[in-house]
This record gives sequence, C-alpha cells and structure tokens, in this order.
Amino acid sequence: MIDRNHPLSLTRQSEIFEISRASLYYQAEPVNNRDLILMRLIDEIHLKYPFYGSRRIRGELKDKGYDVGRGHVATLMRKMGIEAMYPKPRLSKPHPAHKIYPYLLTGLDITRANHVWAADITYLPMHKGFCYLMAIMDWASRKVLSWRLSNTLDASFCTEALKEAIDRFGKPEIFNTDQGSQFTSEDHTEILNSHGIDISMDGRGRWIDNIFIERLWRTVKYEEVYLKAYGSVTEARQSLTEYFEFYNSRRRHQSLDDRTPDDVYFTTLPRVEAAA
Repeated sequence: MIDRNHPLSLTRQSEIFEISRASLYYQAEPVNNRDLILMRLIDEIHLKYPFYGSRRIRGELKDKGYDVGRGHVATLMRKMGIEAMYPKPRLSKPHPAHKIYPYLLTGLDITRANHVWAADITYLPMHKGFCYLMAIMDWASRKVLSWRLSNTLDASFCTEALKEAIDRFGKPEIFNTDQGSQFTSEDHTEILNSHGIDISMDGRGRWIDNIFIERLWRTVKYEEVYLKAYGSVTEARQSLTEYFEFYNSRRRHQSLDDRTPDDVYFTTLPRVEAAA
C-alpha cells in the first residue's frame, strides 16, 4: 500500500490512505524468551480453565514458580487474543464494516458428511516464537478437511484453506465460524456465497456454538503441539501434516462409536457426492 520510493511523501501517502504516519516507522519487537514461556503456560492453563481471567491465571503461574504481575499477564493474554470464558484464544475480532450472519445450527440434527463444516483459528506456541493455526472440520465426522499455518492474522490463509477444502471434498450446506474479521471478510464470504453455501456465525462469546472444533484444538495441543517444540513454521507444518493424517485415518473417537473421522465421513457422504 505505502510505496517508500513514490514521488509523494510518506506523510501525504499516509493522509491519502488514512493511516497513522507513526505506524510507517514502527518495527515490531521480538517476543523475549521469558514471555514465550509464559504465553505457552497461559495457553495450557486457558485450555484447562477457560473461565480463568488474568488474576487466576497469574495465581496458577505463581504456583508454577513464575513471579509475574497481573498487568503483564493481561498484556500477554491480549497479545494471544485470550479472554476469560472463552475456551480458545479469541484471535478473530469482528470488523465493524463486515456483515454478521445469524447462527443456523440451533436444534439441527447433524449426522451426515458435508452437512455442516466449521472453521476456527488458534494460537500455536513454538520453541522460539509462535504462529496461528486455522482448520476446517466436517461437523458430523470430525474430519479435518484442510488447515493452514500463518505468522499473521490476515484473511488470506483462511480463504486458501476454504478453497482447498471445497476443491477436494465438494461443498457443505452450511459453513459455521465465529464472527472474526477473517471469516466475515468479503473474500471469504464471497467464496461461500458463490457456491450457494449458507453462512452461520456463533453469537458473541458463545464458544459452545462451535464446540467440536474447540475440542479439536484441545486434542491437537495435548497430543501433538505440547509434546514438541517446533523450531520453525516449516517444522510445525511437517509435523502437523503427519498428525492430521493420523487424526483422520487412525485416531478412533469415543464420540464416534470408536470409529475414525475418515470412516464416518466417507460412509455418511451422500451418494451423489461420493460418486462425484
């Protein structure tokens, strides 16, 4: 957007694009090692006690031997997008200019593949740094249809995952997400609308509306992420590729009568889609 080699001054360009001139000179400071450790611990505590705010999380950290102020805990929680009563990092913030769609899943009996897909984003700790993981799941089978990693929270990695899921598995009747700006963006909703997919969005603060993908995050972190210290996004991508292959094809779910997501997905897929 801003061209530092353009004849127009940076001041004039910032005025035209209505952005702060100071932001042109801002350089993000790397997160120090201690804060990365604290963020990792906060993530674990939050998964276990989603109703904990900064005061109680500070107490848990103190019990683990980390003397940190409540204000600093709150700062790190904001950096991660975490809020009390959310069993996930609240990484997706609504955009005031984007359309919000109603929640369509109340009372709906979801028992077949490609009836409802759900998507979400979560914070992912690494050895030195962190990134964000986005995944699309088939609601009935819990099958992970596509996923992406990103260093930023722009909408592009979400639209890429959506396009891949549709290309590989057809389309769902309903696509459910939270009200985050990545999912309410025109690029994302245009893909859904162009395929005739009904858009459903959780109510503000209603984490229970997307409960199955919330459970996916808990599973992925305890069975994969927390057991490893990814050295880079590339390493994380390689390891998660293997994990999601295991998750879909070999990991049996008690809630699925001890069947795998692949088994449930392909046996409940409507015949017309399976034939395609």
